[in-house]
Amino acid sequence: MEKELIIRSSSEEVDFALLKDGKLIELQKDEGGNNFSVGDVFIAKIRKAVPGLNAAFVNVGYDKDAFLHYHDLGPKLPSLLKFTKRVSTGKLNDYSLKNFPFEKDIDKDGKIADVLKSNQSLLVQIVKEPISTKGPRISSELSIAGRYIVLVPFSSRISISQKIEDKEEKERLKRLVKSITPQGFGIIVRTVAQGKKVAELDRDLQNLLSRWTAMCKKLHKAHHPSKVLGEMNKASSILRDIFNDTFTSIYVDDEELYFQIKDYVQEIAPKKESIVKLYQSKVPIFEKYGIERQIKTSFGKTVSMAKGAYLVIEHTEALHVIDVNSGNRSNKASNQEDTALEVNLIAATEIARQLRLRDMGGIIVVDFIDMTNAENRQKLFNHFRDEMKDDRAKHKILPPSKFGLIQITRQRVRPEMNIKTREENPNGVNGSEVEAPIGLVQKITHDLEQLLKKDYTKLTLNTHPFIAAFLTKGFPSIRSKWFFEHKKWVKILPRDAYTYLEYHFFDKNGNQIK
Repeated sequence: MEKELIIRSSSEEVDFALLKDGKLIELQKDEGGNNFSVGDVFIAKIRKAVPGLNAAFVNVGYDKDAFLHYHDLGPKLPSLLKFTKRVSTGKLNDYSLKNFPFEKDIDKDGKIADVLKSNQSLLVQIVKEPISTKGPRISSELSIAGRYIVLVPFSSRISISQKIEDKEEKERLKRLVKSITPQGFGIIVRTVAQGKKVAELDRDLQNLLSRWTAMCKKLHKAHHPSKVLGEMNKASSILRDIFNDTFTSIYVDDEELYFQIKDYVQEIAPKKESIVKLYQSKVPIFEKYGIERQIKTSFGKTVSMAKGAYLVIEHTEALHVIDVNSGNRSNKASNQEDTALEVNLIAATEIARQLRLRDMGGIIVVDFIDMTNAENRQKLFNHFRDEMKDDRAKHKILPPSKFGLIQITRQRVRPEMNIKTREENPNGVNGSEVEAPIGLVQKITHDLEQLLKKDYTKLTLNTHPFIAAFLTKGFPSIRSKWFFEHKKWVKILPRDAYTYLEYHFFDKNGNQIK
């Protein structure tokens, strides 16, 4: 399995594309003007408490106030408030928490008005970026993420990632971490810490403690509200969260960013430093690795899959709906169940990819093709869960209902990736839009494969001159690739009378194939 990270840099933003065996599975953007990223810590001002919601609106410097629910305060809120006040006023210069007297925990079912007041200063962390018209979602239960561990101030708890299943390894990690954890801090051990030595964990811990100290030093002179601890740059945070030994290549098209990433990889995985490469070709990096084409064909309302099947993805105010279609496959009644299972398994793999690619969140309902066999429904459910294992977002999948529906809840912490794939109609019809030409070529290829399966010979394709030229020019041309794959030559005739995206296939007798 090849796992590649392709990084494209421009003056205003950086795009990150994660490929698995050449297929795009994750796409993220780092926009320079984004001041509110998940993990950022702000010194903020309480605007007002709303008893009816048992929450407070907090000024973090965004157009819309951030939302802080009582359950996101954390039990150690009084200790955090006391620490913040003493550090901000310069009365406390020891940030280690070793000798800091902790206050009594707040009641888990208490009232917001009993613990927070208007104009009060508070340290908060972004847990959900601003989405649509809503401000950021925040928490006052702080955590600082590292490569192997997460540091939790004002806590004494040590917890191990649930994805580590080996009990002996869990006990080993708990024992090691307990021996190095400073007083006043808790630790969450991440999945990638599996098999690591105490020296590596301690190095990560010391780095996090340094970041905590640097943040505390800013509090004395910090303007309220302002950011006091920023997440590391997007490239480093992505590598921190997803990088592992399965990565085969990291390509970067910007020299400055290349050296930053190379230094970071050398720090977290010295043996893998050689996989970071500077891309210097004149061909744009996303073009070279087929990412632009995959973006155009993956983000539309309709998504094509293997075997002629396709998905229809609809967005409503309350949820996302995904419909699985088998396409124009003709099957006998006797093997209809097998066909349904085959298409559903292909669809489950693609849906898991689409959820990560678009970063879809909330409630997602998938209408799979009905299957009467309970064993097949279980097989689909198990396969879907396995495909979703690599998804870093918190999610829950319910078994198929009697109607063949699978319901998913998936956490979304940043705005959904929504890329426009339709383009202005070149025929100029009242500002109408058509699918992108690259999507059209994929559609023509799909239709051709279906016709060849039906044993059509000597096919002729009539299409607009622009499309005809695109299919026949260069070597190997798209038509040549069809020949190499199917061992059948397709005659292509340009037709001036056709609209830009119009095409028709004809058989050997010159009859149009419907």
